[in-house]
Amino acid sequence: MIRRQFIAAAGTVLAGLLFATSAQAAKVYQVATDAAYAPFESQNAQQEIIGFDVEVMKAIAAKAGIEVKFTNTPWEGIFATLGTGERDIVISAVTITPERKQSMDFSEPYFEAKQLIALGHSSKITKFADLKTKKVGVQTGTTGDEAVQKLQGKTSPNIKRFESTPLALKELMDGGVEAVVADNGVVVNYLANNKDAKLKIVDDSSFEKEFYGIAVKKGNKELLEKINKGLAGIKSDGTYAKIHKKYFGN
Repeated sequence: MIRRQFIAAAGTVLAGLLFATSAQAAKVYQVATDAAYAPFESQNAQQEIIGFDVEVMKAIAAKAGIEVKFTNTPWEGIFATLGTGERDIVISAVTITPERKQSMDFSEPYFEAKQLIALGHSSKITKFADLKTKKVGVQTGTTGDEAVQKLQGKTSPNIKRFESTPLALKELMDGGVEAVVADNGVVVNYLANNKDAKLKIVDDSSFEKEFYGIAVKKGNKELLEKINKGLAGIKSDGTYAKIHKKYFGN
């Protein structure tokens, strides 16, 4: 009788341990991305989140042995979800900046970017400084927004903000603004897919290179190490290069 009770108790403990191990292994990391920033993240006709960032993050997760789930999250407030615990990871063409590093931790860079100026085809603007007194469209809270604020001043009435870069570019096409300042990947992709847009691009040398990183909650070293390990892995085995070529060519 005692032996049976011991075996039963041992079985219960073992089952508990197996369940705990299974639960830990089955953790799914919640990923926030603002799916309005093609080609980095957008939604297809089936409302699935697709894009360069999504494929990169999935490849990183596979290499690191973790599971991820993507949720479309508006850019305004996207970083706050890390603090509240609603999301574990943010990958959304996020430029690594000293200000952002104060409130969150970043992976190693996974994409090099810079700002471009989009203009109407007949515009006489030739450089960023020419936008000093012009009406400029930007996506709220982006580095393009920050760049124009530095040029015109934070309270400038000439800065017109939009929820997405495509909306800002549409406003440019409609004549509501004289220029749009935004990340190169998004601007180039938009023009490539809107041949009738009648827009042109100015690449100003005053714009510094930017690097996108994957953000996690400040102090979450364990998750950050997994992401960095996975990122290094897909860079070394050629997976990253294949994804990059798919979206941006050579």
